[in-house]
Amino acid sequence: MTTTGAKPLANRPMLELDGLSREFAGPGATRTLAVDDVTLTVEDGETLALVGESGSGKTTLTRLLLGLLEPTAGTVRFEGHDLAGLSPAEMRALRAGMQVVLQDPYSSMNPRMKVTDIVAEPLVTHDLTYRGRRARPRLRERVGELLESVGLPDRVQDRYPHEFSGGQRQRISIARALASSPRLVVLDEPTSALDVSVQSQVLDLLAELQRQHGLTYVFVSHNLAVVQRIADRVAVLRRGRVVECGETAAVLGAPEHPYTRELLAAVPRPDAYRTRTGGGTTGG
Repeated sequence: MTTTGAKPLANRPMLELDGLSREFAGPGATRTLAVDDVTLTVEDGETLALVGESGSGKTTLTRLLLGLLEPTAGTVRFEGHDLAGLSPAEMRALRAGMQVVLQDPYSSMNPRMKVTDIVAEPLVTHDLTYRGRRARPRLRERVGELLESVGLPDRVQDRYPHEFSGGQRQRISIARALASSPRLVVLDEPTSALDVSVQSQVLDLLAELQRQHGLTYVFVSHNLAVVQRIADRVAVLRRGRVVECGETAAVLGAPEHPYTRELLAAVPRPDAYRTRTGGGTTGG
């Protein structure tokens, strides 16, 4: 894949969160601390899962690391670049290397847009050479390549989102995320709206794309079985704080924090999928 945007700095993690906090105003003079002093790193080519119950701070944290929210305190560095120190133009360039796949692919798509235009959005936004009528044939060719990379035929370009199943729409979302040749992809509950068999297919696709293109994933989920299958490391969030972080097998196999043990106890079969490091599928 051709890399777009600012050049990475050598010998640094892909993503660094240092003392990151975010407050929101509440009723009256109250304040809500949604993210509380989070320090994490994400290495080039790995998958870090963020897990926790609803309200644990996962969504706010992902918005901070994508530069969509400003932190109350702390820093976010992507490939060594402090997001707070970038000009708007530099931030736009850097964002080409950071993309997101959301939980509900249908709501994230304009129902009046054809697939070709949905997938092409990042290309047109970040690469001037894809703009204008003369660039249209080359744009369609590139969109066709992206669709084929996620297991969809080129001929679907002129169809609309409502004509696809949930799994197919998520594949379209993944193709769109890949369009700007990102290095980091945030996957926000990307399989939670899908049935188990389709979840498995999408997870296989994500793993294959990561191998092919050297992608780095931040995988947000409450489903520990899915996390067990795809993640290299896990960070457990509770009330905005990271209470446990480590290799997936260690955290899910022998959790140290009581909250992590509570999460695992609430899952009937946490080994419902084969793990990242191997082993057979025991269910689903």
